[in-house]
Amino acid sequence: MKRLIRLMGRLLAGCWKALTFLRSAVLNLAVVAVAVFVLMMVFSGRGAKLPERAALVLTLSGNIVEQRSESLLSSSLLDGDSAAETLLQDIIDAADHAAGDPRIQAIYLDLSKLKNAGLSKLQDIGAALMRFRESGKTIVAAADFYDQKHYYLAAHADRVYVHPMGGVLLTGFGIYQNYYRSALDKLLVQFHVFKVGIFKSALDPMQRNDMSEFDKEANSALLSVLWDSYKAEVAGLRGIEPQSIDDYVNNFPAQLAGSGGDAAALALSLRLVDGLKTQDEVRDELVQLVGEDRTKQGYSQVRLEDYLKSIRPSPSTAGPGKRIGLIVASGLILEGTQPAGRIGGDSLSALIRQARQDDRVRAVVLRIDSPGGSAFASDQVRRELEITRRAGKPVVVSMGSTAASGGYWIATAADEIWSAPTTITGSIGIFGAFPTFEKSLEALGVNNDGVGTTRMSDAFNPNRPMNPLLAEAMDQIIEQGYRTFIERVAEGRQMTAAAVRKIADGRVWAGMTAREIGLVDKLGHMREAVESAAQKAGLDQYTIEMIEQPLTRRERLLKHINELVVAVCRQGLNVLSPPAAEWLKILAAPAIDPILMLNDPRGVYAYCLACGSP
Repeated sequence: MKRLIRLMGRLLAGCWKALTFLRSAVLNLAVVAVAVFVLMMVFSGRGAKLPERAALVLTLSGNIVEQRSESLLSSSLLDGDSAAETLLQDIIDAADHAAGDPRIQAIYLDLSKLKNAGLSKLQDIGAALMRFRESGKTIVAAADFYDQKHYYLAAHADRVYVHPMGGVLLTGFGIYQNYYRSALDKLLVQFHVFKVGIFKSALDPMQRNDMSEFDKEANSALLSVLWDSYKAEVAGLRGIEPQSIDDYVNNFPAQLAGSGGDAAALALSLRLVDGLKTQDEVRDELVQLVGEDRTKQGYSQVRLEDYLKSIRPSPSTAGPGKRIGLIVASGLILEGTQPAGRIGGDSLSALIRQARQDDRVRAVVLRIDSPGGSAFASDQVRRELEITRRAGKPVVVSMGSTAASGGYWIATAADEIWSAPTTITGSIGIFGAFPTFEKSLEALGVNNDGVGTTRMSDAFNPNRPMNPLLAEAMDQIIEQGYRTFIERVAEGRQMTAAAVRKIADGRVWAGMTAREIGLVDKLGHMREAVESAAQKAGLDQYTIEMIEQPLTRRERLLKHINELVVAVCRQGLNVLSPPAAEWLKILAAPAIDPILMLNDPRGVYAYCLACGSP
């Protein structure tokens, strides 16, 4: 009996060891399989051979930006989400290279995932599309539905199609904001504002319940320029009258009734589109244009990201020789060192110094796309540009969609300022603000009391009333900051202070108007700005070098992790139920109010709140 029990025990122990071995083996195989899968996903498409004949699919995802804000679970994962980003220069480079690439016979515009883009950025892309068309190649745009941004780019195509159940929605431009004065009064919050400039409206939402007449005047003038430009370009591309676009927008219900409520038929009758086609019909047309793909299930195509890898096989520095240094200043202007997608006073200044101290860099082009921010950091960057210019290197500023307030402050040090006709700029004004909650606390039965060594001991204490000495001092600091801003503009633009004050007061201007009043020198885009910088430096032959912050070890590690996670999660999102996928996107990309990030040491800001609204 004992022998039988020992035998059974040995048998069970052997089975357990076998199961343990099998479990370990399966787990190890699973880990290896996942690693192989991830590597295949990450490196798939890198250096892949392009078809001999194909259409370049320009998928514009999320926001069109001058500089991507990289982070873990960022734009590559959230493809199609509002947090996704597509670099403006990537689109332009791909379209320009494809124009001379015999493998690329056409461009297919996929605009379904496009979220936000300033009009000037759309115009930059439109110009690149027109250069592609001038090479004799075809652009096809097709969508289930076009909104205003989508349609502007689609209008540049040779063939514009919309789904028979779709349509084209044009609305015009507007600036609408929430105003919180009544809410703050109900909460008994005291919001203390210090500003200079009648049109400086960054803090109006905290002080008013509606838009001021001054703000309405300035915004109406700005929006008129943008809308007139949009209408004129689209009408010219489609061979219709600009007035017909106004009629379409302002009388949309009546016009829709005339087509029996069929928005797609209405768009076709007004020549906004060339045809009504379903997705399969568009696919068949593209097959006829460029041929079938290897699977025989679609047209021969290459995606934007794969094409960029093909024309930029590996990152490299510019070759030997004379260079134009290109620096991107994109986002909110903040103190210190900031990552890509924000402008740091220290980090951007360091890049400018790097360009100045590099003997191979003969001129600097600063691309600004910013609504402003810290006045201190703005002047810090402006000073570095001034030193660079005085060192004998030409400095040219190219304005993107927005270069207002602090963004314009920086630009004043340039030898020459280029702006798109629809750039939003100006907003020469200063403000500071500080909330106190003493009445809110008092309503809750909370009282604050104490003693201090000076009359300023309770300064910046939000639980107490605004210190009158601090309020008086802040008024003087803001006034002095405004005088400094005026002086910077007057010096840079060779104007008198009195002349600058007439166009200042925090008012925003469209680039076309800014050129007329002397705030910018020439109208054009970054290509023209680079050519002008080369001419100023006396260069016939040159290379363009992007001057960027080198990635730290931590940032490089995060970038690699990001690529791995993106590769896996992209596949995961395809198998998740739609609600689960959407929740993952929301959790991975929380919105951050930029105003909460402002960090000027004196609390003094040159920032334009409404500049990104149209």
